[in-house]
Amino acid sequence: MIELEGVPELIDPVMVAAFEGWNDAGDAASTAVAHLEREWKGEVFAALDAEDYYDFQVNRPTVFMDGGVRKITWPTTRLSVVRVGGDKPRDLVLVRGIEPSMRWRSFCNELLGFAHELGVELVVILGALLGDTPHTRPVPISGTTSDPDLARRMDLEETKYEGPTGIVGVLQEACTHAGVPAVSLWAAVPHYVSQPPNPKATLALLNRLEDLIDVRVPLGELPEDARAWQVGVDQLAAEDSEVAEYVQTLEEARDTAELPEASGEAIAREFERYLRRRDGGRDNPGDRTRPPMPPKPGTDDGESSED
Repeated sequence: MIELEGVPELIDPVMVAAFEGWNDAGDAASTAVAHLEREWKGEVFAALDAEDYYDFQVNRPTVFMDGGVRKITWPTTRLSVVRVGGDKPRDLVLVRGIEPSMRWRSFCNELLGFAHELGVELVVILGALLGDTPHTRPVPISGTTSDPDLARRMDLEETKYEGPTGIVGVLQEACTHAGVPAVSLWAAVPHYVSQPPNPKATLALLNRLEDLIDVRVPLGELPEDARAWQVGVDQLAAEDSEVAEYVQTLEEARDTAELPEASGEAIAREFERYLRRRDGGRDNPGDRTRPPMPPKPGTDDGESSED
């Protein structure tokens, strides 16, 4: 049994998790959770034992000086709590760490133990993958779940993926088998510019998270960083004719694929998001876990994702 001391009773808690490594292209997902911790001043209340889950030849500890004393930071996964204020406050349990090297089932069971002890109502796992998507277009975000009822209620895709998986997919399935509602949000990062950071993908994940759990995230300098990132990639692409031609091919393919809904649902959804951000309001404050957007037609507008 996990016993937590010093953690107050939480209000409508949602667990938001991200892990560095295979599921974190461009560090977009882990940076998103780090942003939430920083903006809301999250306080770490627990850390998993690094000896249980990490190969230190793969993820090495680091040595640092603290007041003239040498100390070691071990690679691990830490949990913190932040309270989102407003008329209807709620708490987020933030999980940020590194994809474990071993004992994945025990790792997931330990996180689920914390979720159970804290009364978590929903687990949202952030991930990022490399995709054939141009950096000049909005970042595709796919929301998936293994629960068909949750997929209908929260306007998500019911995952049909088969193949190799990472800790995001394993944790989502562990949540499903434990009866804990779980969702994965995936950002598609251009494979030709995969090196971190990717603030545009981080921003897109946070925007989708806002809609999903009905909270307003302070974005700080992220929008400006995202614009600067795109300008920088534009300049790099312009210096290489082959890259520029490839980006144009991706743009044409993306625009053609999105053309059928560009004049209808997509525009309405973006306009609703704009109004929410401008007014700071919520369309349906009584239902915190349902994103305020129109029902989706029988088409798939997301990138295929691994989970």
